[in-house]
Amino acid sequence: MRHLALVQPRVGIGDMIWHLPHIRALARHVAGRVTLVTRPRSMADQFVGPEDGVHDILWVERGQWSPGGRHEGTAGMLRLIRDLRGLRCDGAVLMTRSRNLTLAVLAMGARHRHGYGIGMQRRVLQGPFLPRSAWKSHPYEQANAWMAAAGIALDRPDPVLHVRVADRLAAVQRLRAGGLAVPGGFVALGIASSDEWKNWGATRFAALTAALLDSGWPEVALVGGPAEQGMADAITAALGAQAGRVRLVLGWHLRELAALLAEAAFYVGNDTAALNIAAAAGTRSYGLFGATPPLGHSPLIVPVLPPGGLDRTHGMAGISPAAVMRAVSEAPHTALRG
Repeated sequence: MRHLALVQPRVGIGDMIWHLPHIRALARHVAGRVTLVTRPRSMADQFVGPEDGVHDILWVERGQWSPGGRHEGTAGMLRLIRDLRGLRCDGAVLMTRSRNLTLAVLAMGARHRHGYGIGMQRRVLQGPFLPRSAWKSHPYEQANAWMAAAGIALDRPDPVLHVRVADRLAAVQRLRAGGLAVPGGFVALGIASSDEWKNWGATRFAALTAALLDSGWPEVALVGGPAEQGMADAITAALGAQAGRVRLVLGWHLRELAALLAEAAFYVGNDTAALNIAAAAGTRSYGLFGATPPLGHSPLIVPVLPPGGLDRTHGMAGISPAAVMRAVSEAPHTALRG
């Protein structure tokens, strides 16, 4: 194909990271121009680029193909079709089951149209298709299965973010620019969450931070977005004199964040974007899975579960700081201390 539209419309940053191996393999297989079609909240432009085989990105909003968004109705769908046609692609791959996105790709006029073959897609797309047994599996597993069926090999199945040594050093320098650096390594804690019921909470993060500092780790970095400023302030306020050994990493560009997390001794955090970034950057990452099933796309993600099992209401509270410390102590991190 001369020009491929690769449609991956899932909203999260983590969703995009899950699909990095598939995006790169498809781009290599096509050996032509690749346009990634995705949603702005994926922030794909901050970590997906020419080195991954992606030449440009077409942003689309969910409301353009599904009622309830900002661009409801026929006008949004027509705008989406117009934008897709404007790409002048001769091929498209849909990494989604969406009926309306399937119809939009059909209307864009691409000669080669491929996808998972879920539901009505079997009538308008070309194979290979996923078996029915895979229709409700995790999106990452669906992508793996489709790539295998298409005969497109992955370099490796788990997502990897390639971070330059110079960027890693620059990120650490920025981390410690706000105060005296304590010699030795640092631990990163991801305090952000897309939903409150997936968040471990300031009190437990403060207790874990204190335990890590007491156990000999020189510094702890609190990772999140600008919205986590209040939570970070609450954590540091609870630490008293130890607060001077805490660094705030809030709202960093995702490439800079990946570079910093690549230098962390390890990472602990909620089931959210930074957990996926840390693991993809090559850092052992302890995921706090109290309300959501553990992620299985990376061997570097170590799930920490509540003893009572997953529960959307009480699951996160069931994970104690002591349990996290026990999980951390089972891995050989001690050599990284100061």
